[in-house]
Amino acid sequence: MIEYLRQVFSLEDFRNRFFYTLFMLAIYRLGSHIPLPGVDTTALQDFFKSFEGTIFYLYDIFSGGNLGRMTLFALGVMPYISASIMMQLLTVAVPELQRLAKEEGDYGRYKINQYTRYLTLLVAFVQSLGITVWLQGQVSPKGTPVVSEPGLLFSITTIISLVASTMFLVWVGDRITEKGIGNGMSLLIFAGIVAGFPNAAIRVWSALKNGDISPFAFVGAILFVIAVVVGIVFIQEAERRIPIQHPRRQVGRQEIVGSSSYLPIKINPAGVIPIIFAQSLLIIPSTVLGFIQHPIAKAIHDAFNPTTLPYNILYVAFIFFFTYFYTAVLINPVDVADNLKKAGAFIPGIRPGQDTQKYLEHIINRLAFVGAIFLSVVAVIPIFVSMWLKVPFYFGGTTALIVVGVALDTINKLEAQLLQQKYTKYRRKVR
Repeated sequence: MIEYLRQVFSLEDFRNRFFYTLFMLAIYRLGSHIPLPGVDTTALQDFFKSFEGTIFYLYDIFSGGNLGRMTLFALGVMPYISASIMMQLLTVAVPELQRLAKEEGDYGRYKINQYTRYLTLLVAFVQSLGITVWLQGQVSPKGTPVVSEPGLLFSITTIISLVASTMFLVWVGDRITEKGIGNGMSLLIFAGIVAGFPNAAIRVWSALKNGDISPFAFVGAILFVIAVVVGIVFIQEAERRIPIQHPRRQVGRQEIVGSSSYLPIKINPAGVIPIIFAQSLLIIPSTVLGFIQHPIAKAIHDAFNPTTLPYNILYVAFIFFFTYFYTAVLINPVDVADNLKKAGAFIPGIRPGQDTQKYLEHIINRLAFVGAIFLSVVAVIPIFVSMWLKVPFYFGGTTALIVVGVALDTINKLEAQLLQQKYTKYRRKVR
């Protein structure tokens, strides 16, 4: 490991990208400690203690604790995630957007990204407006108003601050993706989740010393976390390799002998995206219902918290839907079959063209089903195990999947960059 890190840090380009990423993440964490003006942070913390185990507490984890402290980055990048979901659905439903995505190349992707930013602005405005109205009517259990001086000035200031901060985070994520290491948006969510780990460890240790949890529960929680992480790594790295045969071909006077390779498809092709999409959709109605002061709205809101059966049934249904949907977006059997046919390659025992397409559809659907089951188990089971062990922190497979998935993706990109650097040096020596 030490030798591997030494080789990686010996690359000048990587060092620059690494420190640039750290710099951007430091800016993100700095903004996470700047509270919104006019909010009584002490009263807010007392108020949010009553929300543990609800959808707000889950959202707070994804925002890196920013929602519970009501900082500038309280919305995080979730408006962008919600806007991305809407744009991907619209791309499938609207012919003009579908044409942009498939036929216009880089320009089409640029326009769709631009539309996504506009939609992010709208979603952030709606969410910030809801939070602003909601905050001004809340009181801590001790009777202290969360907002000391509610009114028009507070509303305008809060909405502008939250929307501007969200768009700034979108810019930070884009810069990390372009000039840093890994996917910027994923790393921001990763940083927000990891930031809560030290406090969780301290709470567990304090509870163990005070006798609030038994040694059995403590050891069981550690073993369970290790088992979940190992399972995630195993599934995320596993792939189905479809053999591909390349025929002989003539290049000038030279005859190139046919070769064989394989087409790798992940067992969980959609990765962590279906879980993020599912939770984003579940957060929206729960947030809206939380602002409505009506017994029916309150009953529905209470019924859909992460520990209830209706919430988890709907959660699993959304995970299945987005797993199949996002897998279809990532892997198009028609395009793969056409590309193989144009290259003269084929799958042994399968005729090129439509038969290859059906064969690939069969395999991809089976893998998507396995991936959906895996994501559902990882997302739901850890919540109930944590409740059974009565550990004083929220441990969800979703957070573990995001953390492990982002870490694996970053490591894979580092290995690819290191291999490319070695290949470049080898070519220079040969010349």
